[in-house]
Amino acid sequence: MLTGPIRSQIDQIWNAFWSGGVSNPLSVIEQITYLLFIKRLDDLQLVEEAKAEQLCKPIARRIFPEGRDAKGEAYDNLRWSRFKNFEAREMMRVVDEHVFPFLRDLGETGSTYGTHMKDARLGFSNPNLLAKVVEMLDQVPMDDRDTKGDVYEYMLGQIASAGTNGQFRTPRHIIDLMVNLMKPTPQDVICDPAAGTCGFLVGAGEYIRDHHPQALRNAENRQHFHNGMFHGFDFDSTMLRIGAMNMTLHGVENADVSYRDSLAEEHNADAGAYSLILANPPFAGSLDYDTTAKDLLKIVKTKKTELLFLALFLRLLRTGGRAAVVVPDGVLFGSSTAHKALRRALIEDHKLEAIVKLPSGVFRPYAGVSCAIVIFTKTGVGGTEDVWFYDMTADGFSLDDKRTPLLEAAKLGPVPDEALAADEHAKNNLPDILARWDALTAEAARPRTAQSFTVKAEEIAATGSWDLSLNRYKEVEHAEVEHESPAAIIADLRAIEAEIAEGLDRLEEMLA
Repeated sequence: MLTGPIRSQIDQIWNAFWSGGVSNPLSVIEQITYLLFIKRLDDLQLVEEAKAEQLCKPIARRIFPEGRDAKGEAYDNLRWSRFKNFEAREMMRVVDEHVFPFLRDLGETGSTYGTHMKDARLGFSNPNLLAKVVEMLDQVPMDDRDTKGDVYEYMLGQIASAGTNGQFRTPRHIIDLMVNLMKPTPQDVICDPAAGTCGFLVGAGEYIRDHHPQALRNAENRQHFHNGMFHGFDFDSTMLRIGAMNMTLHGVENADVSYRDSLAEEHNADAGAYSLILANPPFAGSLDYDTTAKDLLKIVKTKKTELLFLALFLRLLRTGGRAAVVVPDGVLFGSSTAHKALRRALIEDHKLEAIVKLPSGVFRPYAGVSCAIVIFTKTGVGGTEDVWFYDMTADGFSLDDKRTPLLEAAKLGPVPDEALAADEHAKNNLPDILARWDALTAEAARPRTAQSFTVKAEEIAATGSWDLSLNRYKEVEHAEVEHESPAAIIADLRAIEAEIAEGLDRLEEMLA
């Protein structure tokens, strides 16, 4: 949890960019990402130098070579610890003309995170802004993994505008809810095919660190955690850079965060490769058949991106693999052949487990569309018995564009630091969702009028359209209300009219 002073420091950095003429939030976070990466390179070399000095051996891994670059600048001057002390214009010259070309060369050589730096550019030309931001970033305490991650998450929270193609950042508490519902294990291979800032992968990593600390002391598990567990794809290079930095700052050394147009490229290389998919993909309308991956069209013949993404999840999951994904409401009740075919496949060919209906304002201010979380397991042989429905009406925040917290910070999220009082459930349903999910056997006894209930697969199939909208099965309980008799209401109206007539008579006398 970030303390007030650190938040204040981050806000000042953000304000410095704004007042310096860099006002696009994505550009700001991109420039901060570059600077943090430059700082991290120097930190890594400082660690190597300290190790070499302690062991009285040469440096094993040198990031900044000895000597000078092609333009004659000493490589030592390219290090954060050196140029941060330069005068503003000299700092600008070194960073713009030497450090950024050095970053791009790192990307060309194919180093892991460096691949996202191959087109890195300093996005402003104000030396005083650079000096100010470098000084501010240098003063932010980022010595431990938790603080680094929290600082970056807080910065990402400042991205207040939706991107193109329906992209927006999934709120952290919704990510935490989905991660806690799926309970990732140290053996999972986790994928988000529309990773964006890698929020789901970061959330899964933090869950594993918190719930399986012993497992990560095992060398094999640790190797898997850092090099094989996390896979995130996106076709936006800015998001890839931000996502890769997010993973790095949360202590995952070599996550697979790479370029891929998930709906356009064939998936033969990693079909059936993942045991867990967590995603909230962008739903940007329709694609042409010509530009859509043929292997997805074999699963479902459609142009709609929301259905193609569901087909993609089924394609990427291994048998027994699980998924928790956000879909727009239309997927649950759409009447096209493709909609019905996918819902039928989820219920009859695989194991559909839950539909959590989200309140319509949960993704504001980015989008007001109604959505739901769909949880299923890929089996290939069916297995759906009871489907659990939950009608989430509150997530702890107001459902307007302001998204104001309705409770104090310690009572927000699916696993709040402080237990909620009975009357606070109406403001934050997330802890209740987790509690009921963990005690599913008791859910069968709940009536259809409750906030959650189960529906038999046979009943869903009997609709003929495999309808998965919660309202189809929820029963509304009508309370008995007693009204006055019509004669009594008419008598009341006559009395009111008489009172008005009397008042008008008095007014007329006063004016006479």
